[in-house]
Amino acid sequence: MQRVWLRVKRLMLKLVVTLVICYLAVCALLYFNQRHLVFPVPPGALEPQLPGATLLRIPGPEGTTVYALHVPAPPEAPTVVHFHGNGEQLAHETWLAQRYQEAGLGFLAVEYPGYGLAAGKEEPSEQGIYAASEAALEYLHRELGVPRERTVLQGQSIGSGVAAEMARRGQGTRLVLITPYTSIVELGARLFPWAPARLLVKDRFDTASKAPGIHLPVFIVHGTRDQVVPVDMGQKLGTLFPQVSVRILEGKHHNNVLDTREVREELFQFVRGEALRAGP
Repeated sequence: MQRVWLRVKRLMLKLVVTLVICYLAVCALLYFNQRHLVFPVPPGALEPQLPGATLLRIPGPEGTTVYALHVPAPPEAPTVVHFHGNGEQLAHETWLAQRYQEAGLGFLAVEYPGYGLAAGKEEPSEQGIYAASEAALEYLHRELGVPRERTVLQGQSIGSGVAAEMARRGQGTRLVLITPYTSIVELGARLFPWAPARLLVKDRFDTASKAPGIHLPVFIVHGTRDQVVPVDMGQKLGTLFPQVSVRILEGKHHNNVLDTREVREELFQFVRGEALRAGP
């Protein structure tokens, strides 16, 4: 009987060791491949085409080139600096640039390292995106003559974390967050609750921890049926920024919150500094 019990103990120990090894192997797989999940770069390198807009090639850090699509603002009008989602590239932002153009506002969309026209030079990363974004903003201020006082920062999905960081660095005077997350760590913990996200995540984009220190007017737009970034993350951020308006759009998904004219008009009002209507 004792021999049988020893065999059972050995089998149980082997099973536990095997499970631990498998768990660690899966965690290692997540760790080394996480940037493919956070930055699912779309294929191809498309050059954006929009009448009245210019594709800028800006000297970036360490000899790189930062690509940006620029629509000049009319005199005294603000310029929106837009940071796109992780499944897009610069050419996909022409429709949004055109909407701002038609509204009489300036627009600058910044490409991320490793995306589109900037593909192949370096892989996307949080710090790399911050460096490219800041280079584009400094070019906007110094070379194009757009002061920070007329600069509005706007980020969608992954870009919301970029916009928040640029706001923390003092690069604009208003902040728009479209379908924002609290942090990639928290989002990762929800997607993979069995994994130690706080230990594994490289690119944290921790907007929640930065929000209380960002004393700018903030406008958050989120849809109730967002299946990528849960709507409660946008709602939570709405409790953390000191000056914030939140619009929760019933029935809207992750990629269609700006589809309606009414929402875009409210966005334009915020960008111009006009009072927003009361409501959820």
